[in-house]
Formats: sequence, C-alpha cells, structure tokens
Amino acid sequence: MHVIFVEPAFPADQREFVHALHGVGAGVSAIGEAPLHALPEDLRAKLLTYEQVSSVVNETELHGAVKRIQARGWVDRLEATVEAHVMAAAKVRQACGIPGTSVETTFLCRDKPAMKEALRKAGVPCARSTGASSAKEVEDFAAEVGYPIIIKPRDAAGAAGTFRVDGPNELPHALAESRVADGAAAAIEEFVDGHEGFYDTISIDGEVVHEFVSHYYPNVLEAMRTRWISPQIVVTNRLNAPGYDDVRAMAAKVIEVLGIGTSATHMEWFFGPKGLKFSEIGCRPPGVSAWGLYSEANDLSVYREWAHALVHGRRERRPSRSHATGHVTLRPDRDGWIVGIEGKDELFESWGEHVFDSHFPAPGSPTQPVEAGFKANAWVRLKHPDYDTLRKMLDRVGELVQVRAQ
Repeated sequence: MHVIFVEPAFPADQREFVHALHGVGAGVSAIGEAPLHALPEDLRAKLLTYEQVSSVVNETELHGAVKRIQARGWVDRLEATVEAHVMAAAKVRQACGIPGTSVETTFLCRDKPAMKEALRKAGVPCARSTGASSAKEVEDFAAEVGYPIIIKPRDAAGAAGTFRVDGPNELPHALAESRVADGAAAAIEEFVDGHEGFYDTISIDGEVVHEFVSHYYPNVLEAMRTRWISPQIVVTNRLNAPGYDDVRAMAAKVIEVLGIGTSATHMEWFFGPKGLKFSEIGCRPPGVSAWGLYSEANDLSVYREWAHALVHGRRERRPSRSHATGHVTLRPDRDGWIVGIEGKDELFESWGEHVFDSHFPAPGSPTQPVEAGFKANAWVRLKHPDYDTLRKMLDRVGELVQVRAQ
C-alpha cells in the first residue's frame, strides 16, 4: 500500500505516524511545509517521495502535490491527522479519487452545529445548540434556553476561542472576543453541567477495534482559564466499570450516523444531572500526545495499531490494560521568564519509577499563557496499575512541583 501523509514533521508527534506506516510495510510519501532537508534524517529515510507546499491547508497547492505523486504511481490513501488539515485533505482526496473519509463526514465532524443537528435527529443526546453570526441570534438563543451558554468557533479543536457566558452582562465581552459582534460564525450551546471525559477509538469500516477512555480533572474550560489549577488527563484501565457501556453505545451510534469508516476518532462527552451527553467528535487522533498515554498504559504502540488498521484492515495486538496513566500540567506562578522549578528532585526520588515522560523548561525560558494547553510550560506523565493510586499521585505532583517565574 502507498500512503500519502500530510505534514510529517510538525508538531513533533507527526513523525510517529510516518514511522508506524513504514513499520507495517506501507510505502509512504509526504506533503509538508518545511523543505526536505529540514526533516530529521530518520524521517527522510522512510519517505518514498516528498512534496513541499507553502500551506497544507491550501487546497490548490495540496491537490497539485498529490497529483504529482500520483503521476509517479498508484496511491491508496491520503491521511491527515491534525484537525486543521482534515478538510483540505478530504476535498483533495475526493478530487483525486483516493479512498478515505468523505468530505461530508469531515464536514459533520468539524462543524459543531451541523454535527449536533445530525446526531439529535438520530436520537443521540446532545446539548441544545445552534449556529449564529450576529448578537441578536445569540441573544435569542440565550432567551430560549437560559444561561449559562457556551460560545465557540464552529470548527475549532479543544477549548480554543471558547467562552462561557453566565448572564447578559457578560455577553457583550464574549461577543466581541469571539467576533460574533462583527459577523463571525460561531457555535452557540447550552451549558451542560457534569464531569467531562473522552472516548477515543481506532475504527475499521465503522467498527471499533481499539478503545480508550480518559477523564479531565477539572473540565477543560475551567482548566484552561485558571492559573493555580494543575489540570490532569487520566487514562483509565477499568473499562469494565459501570457506565462505560453507555459511552460505547453512544460512540457506536455517532460513528454510524456520521459515516466514519477506517479512522481514528476522538469523542468528548459529559455526564451529570442530565445524564450522559455527547459533546463533540473529531475524525482524527486526540491532541496532547494522548496516544503516548494509551501506548504506555497498554504495552503497545497505538500509532502502529492505527497504521495496521489502515494498511492491513485489522488490528495487530490487544491492549493489556496493565496500567492507568496520567498527565499533569504544571503552570508558572506568573507570566514572564522561568527562574526555577521547586520539588522536582523530590518528585523523582519518591515516584521516579512511575514517571515515564516529563518536560521542565530551562531557567530563562519564556512562559506560555495559561490557555496555551496541557503541554505548555512544564508537565509530568506517570503510570500505576491502580487508577485510584495514580489519581492521588497526580494530585500530589500538582501540589509538590512549583514552577517559578518572574
């Protein structure tokens, strides 16, 4: 099989997909924005051919690059794994006659109001939502469903550009910041109270062959707005626990309704007083290097399993569920420049055997803002066979390790 992979070098996790495809026997070509000589040598060695473009989301450029590769031989797949890249890839895939996720499915997995409208019609429980591009439309929605409401971009990933509005006094600021006041399109949603988690899969022809369940502590919107919080992502190895069957059934229905075939998926959900609610789904792998957490928890490479599903149409190995794994983000106490990290030595003395990955910026490094995400500034990843013990360890790391800035 010959696979074209979009943007193999950035972010750094992207090269793992190329290594995995090559490792299961595929021929790999790539299209990216960096010159070939700038790619790591081990990555270049795994590519049959490479086409440089100024932007991988420019459909005209991407189409031309794919046609040049096709002129050299048959292409079986065109794959993109970054949210911002998937629509351009889908359109070029369709134009070039390459199998894979359709434009319609990609649109439904990106446009939040259209996604939820399709799923509500199929009986999937979702928060009430609509699309809006004017202040009056948002005001009318708020009058109908009540506050709080959520304003977010129609096609963004994660909490980027997302605002919670608790009452009419907060609305003008949110409308200005989201640019809805200027006519920008946004998704407007009923606020759903409850715990937030995500359910990720690798699916083959619409059937889930790998599944992983993760939890946010606290929920993302709070985590990305509050400096003192050291937010966590925790991967459970208790997939037989009560409640997860409902999450599985919801995901299967979502995959069916949206027409997702052979692909990674990333589905976020809430569970609270109103029961289990669908939040959103991406037809792509999760961010924050979550597959690294899954791989460590299950004694396999999720990247390789994804590649095996694409190339051979089946999974290669079963996950062990031997460990729960977690990621804790450590914020600087202020914006500025890193001057030191307290508690790091004690962390490794106490739990070094459980730490499998970490990042601590060097003194003098500029800080990144709170909303920059789970891998901004410092972070630590740990594993333990017992989920509850891991949670306590993550809490303690957040208390113990302090990133100082000035």
